[in-house]
Amino acid sequence: MRIRNLKNSDEIINNSIYIIKELNKNTFDNNNEIHIEIGMGKGKFILENAIKNPNINYIGIERFDTIMAKAIKNIEKYDLKNLKLIKCDALYLKDYIKTKINKIYLNFSDPWPKERHTKRRLTSDTFLNIYKDLFKTKQNIEIKTDNKSLFEFSIINLTNNNYKIKEIYLDLHNSNIKDIITTEYEEKFIKKQNPIYKMIVEKQ
Repeated sequence: MRIRNLKNSDEIINNSIYIIKELNKNTFDNNNEIHIEIGMGKGKFILENAIKNPNINYIGIERFDTIMAKAIKNIEKYDLKNLKLIKCDALYLKDYIKTKINKIYLNFSDPWPKERHTKRRLTSDTFLNIYKDLFKTKQNIEIKTDNKSLFEFSIINLTNNNYKIKEIYLDLHNSNIKDIITTEYEEKFIKKQNPIYKMIVEKQ
């Protein structure tokens, strides 16, 4: 889906109190857990999590200017002390994350369906090797997608990398899980009655 550019994206990003250059030990004035969403889109998921869980710190990662600017416009309606945003490519996360984190969310990531693009998938070895240096102790990743092929690839690659599956859902919104916080994409897929796949994995 093509995103219409915002002409003043740079101005919105540069002037936002939510944008930070890097995450470090002084970013949040507390010792609470830090959760990161990679590819946050317009910010619905991470915003609602930050509102619901004030004792958890959240970092939203997005690389596209227009999408980041739209997320900022949504988030700046609120005064949240536990949410910050970083504009960067996930390939370079280690240049921006200077303190340890507790959880990563991968929501509706680009499936990169062609075999030659496998390394670009956010659950490929390329990215798992980046993530492992970010975690404080246990490596905890939560994944949601509507793409069955990406989900199957992720199951295989994560288990091959010694992640243990703690929870798995093949049709999340027809499960017994209540009060699910959704993304913008997820809302569209639900309306189309597409099954949403989710898993939570952990590595010691």
